[in-house]
Amino acid sequence: MLIVSVCTLALAVLACIVNIGGPAYPTPAIIVSTEAVGELQSTLEAAVAAGADSGQVTLIITEPQLTSYLAYRLQTQTEPFITNPQVYLRDGQIRLYGTATQGYFQATAGVVLTAGVDEQGQLKIGLTSADFGPLPVPSGLLEVITAAIKEAYTGALGPVATGFRLENITVNNGTMTIVGRTK
Repeated sequence: MLIVSVCTLALAVLACIVNIGGPAYPTPAIIVSTEAVGELQSTLEAAVAAGADSGQVTLIITEPQLTSYLAYRLQTQTEPFITNPQVYLRDGQIRLYGTATQGYFQATAGVVLTAGVDEQGQLKIGLTSADFGPLPVPSGLLEVITAAIKEAYTGALGPVATGFRLENITVNNGTMTIVGRTK
């Protein structure tokens, strides 16, 4: 009877995913919503339309918009590097938190990025730090994040993206402001 109980307990533990820590999610949590994704799309369309006349495009993205967009993009991937994302835009940094899973282990992951503009007017992403708790940081993490951000950036700007030159990116107080000019 004892052996059966121990085996049952062992199987129950193996069937579960064990949370092994990592950095704590900041509070308050950002609510993911389809409305925020729609707001982002509307904001983008308005910025591009305004830029058609003046040549200057200014886009202001909020934490709920970016978090919601990322959450819906990650849902389309078969093996996303994180789930349950939260994106905080503070003090010049993009702070991304999520749940990373490897086998039966799960940890909270925290990634700190900086966004800027290179000499050619293109988006430049820098990885400041990555904390996946006791899990190893996935190889190629910066490349995956940079590719996802560039895909969102060029996909969002659509036909204007090829004739668009970034001038400035500012991250502060819960918003990211992107300023650029159409060529």
